[in-house]
Amino acid sequence: MKHQPLHLKIQQELLSEILAGDYDHAARLPSEAQLVKRFGASRPTVARALQELKLQGLLERRAGSGTYLRRERGAAQGERGVRQLGLIVPGLGQVEIFDVICGELASLARVHELGMHWGGSAGPMEGASMSIGEAEELCARYITRGVSGVFFAPFEHAGDNEAANRRITEKLSHAGIPVVLLDRDVCPFPKRSNFDLVGIDNFAGGYLLAEHLLKLGLQKLAFVARPFSASTVDARQAGARAAMLAHRVAVGRDFFHEGDPGDAKFVRRLSAGRPYDAVICANDHTAAQLLQTLTRQGVRVPRDLRLVGFDDVRFATLLTVPLTTVQQPCRDIALTAFHAMRERMAVPSLPARSMLLTPHVMVRESCGAYLMK
Repeated sequence: MKHQPLHLKIQQELLSEILAGDYDHAARLPSEAQLVKRFGASRPTVARALQELKLQGLLERRAGSGTYLRRERGAAQGERGVRQLGLIVPGLGQVEIFDVICGELASLARVHELGMHWGGSAGPMEGASMSIGEAEELCARYITRGVSGVFFAPFEHAGDNEAANRRITEKLSHAGIPVVLLDRDVCPFPKRSNFDLVGIDNFAGGYLLAEHLLKLGLQKLAFVARPFSASTVDARQAGARAAMLAHRVAVGRDFFHEGDPGDAKFVRRLSAGRPYDAVICANDHTAAQLLQTLTRQGVRVPRDLRLVGFDDVRFATLLTVPLTTVQQPCRDIALTAFHAMRERMAVPSLPARSMLLTPHVMVRESCGAYLMK
């Protein structure tokens, strides 16, 4: 396994401590000499880690004093009130990756002395997922309040999601409020909107999953998703198709299946006669439901059918068969999105950017990699 460079390890550990609130704006961070001793690293290595955090806008060096958390200029000098950011995230409280990403965004906002609105409350919302109507009302409130920017995770799993997503982003844009999209775009893959997008490289993730299965000797692959899934799912499917073509494996007309993984009839059609060696699921929730339904029908995973997911949520390791999946780097997504927002607030004329993070496959039992030969 490839070892992580020491300066990155130092950088990430200091960032974790900053997000945890271990340092404040009045307290000096450890000196270079202290960090050299703590990490057993050279001074240039420590200096490089500190410089990276400084370039990310988290630290500032004060001549003759040391290294401190960086203050927002207006807030530090009392020139104006605390600027506010907003979240419109329909899956908040329901989708694990969004809970983690939004929590990290809130921590970063605190570090930079910015306010964060969680949909009209001071913290994560609980209960039913946000409806399109509630999201549009929240959008109107943010415009009235004059927030400085909004992080938006577009709707999926609804027939009118594309139109609703466009209405929300257009209203914010017309009000001059910067928007950074989380995880997915407001338009179908492979099209791109005129908004910054931060997430994982879903095409590459789909490619890696399919390639992993192909390298295990599996030739007959299927892809399963729920109706009206986000554009990220289309990207994952396209990546899987690309991997099959690159490995000279035919992609059949029945490669893609859209339906409810908890529906016995749908799953029976998928598994009848064992036409597939493996199934790539759009996400871990789909994979978990499919695993349960297959088990009830007497299909053994991975002996009879291999199964993989996407997201690496907490329960992926707790299923009766631990799930092979692609890991979502939630903390890195939050950090990238936060700095994209700050840059967009500072320079509104920047061109729209796609900031896609590198995916990694987490190999566990469900893909059959550990079956006895």
